[in-house]
Amino acid sequence: MEEPEMQLKGKKVTDTFTESISVLANEPSVALYLLQEHVRRSLPELAQHQAAMQPIYTAEYDRSAGKKLMDGSVYFRSVEGLLKQAISIRDHMNASLLGPPAPAATLSRRDCLSAALGTAASCLFENSFLLSKKLI
Repeated sequence: MEEPEMQLKGKKVTDTFTESISVLANEPSVALYLLQEHVRRSLPELAQHQAAMQPIYTAEYDRSAGKKLMDGSVYFRSVEGLLKQAISIRDHMNASLLGPPAPAATLSRRDCLSAALGTAASCLFENSFLLSKKLI
């Protein structure tokens, strides 16, 4: 009597296990199907909404970018003036140490930049910091 009873219990356990495995195996496909249905229903509306918003965003972005560039021009002019002043100081220092300054054509770009940046580095840093804060 034990053997048929054990076979019945074994069959019941096997059937339950098989059913559980079947449910688990099919669960991801159900979830993916529901996700696909959701995307299929909501995507056209989302695309239409985004297309309607695009011209507004572009025009507003262009306007604000132009305004920021115009506001930043003050800092660029200041930096340009500081560079000219640094070059003038460098020429004056060269004149006092080495006699008359060399013609501008013989000066290398590296010499000009290093002198200009070395003399006015703190002012340039301050102006670039202010400019970055203004553009953000």
